[in-house]
Amino acid sequence: MHTELMLHNANQIALNFASFPREEAIAGVTDHIQKFWERRMRQQIREYANAGGHGLHELVLEAVRRLH
Repeated sequence: MHTELMLHNANQIALNFASFPREEAIAGVTDHIQKFWERRMRQQIREYANAGGHGLHELVLEAVRRLH
């Protein structure tokens, strides 16, 4: 997936959960990425986050840290 599209999609997920309490929001983003993103997409976002994660919503950054 193109980086810009990945950033947009991940940040849209975060915005959908942003009004939830923080831990619930992080869990929601994590769950969504685990359920609906294929393995290579999850790997791509992990690598991007590990390289600094520029442009990723902070809920996404925390969710990626918690991915299994």
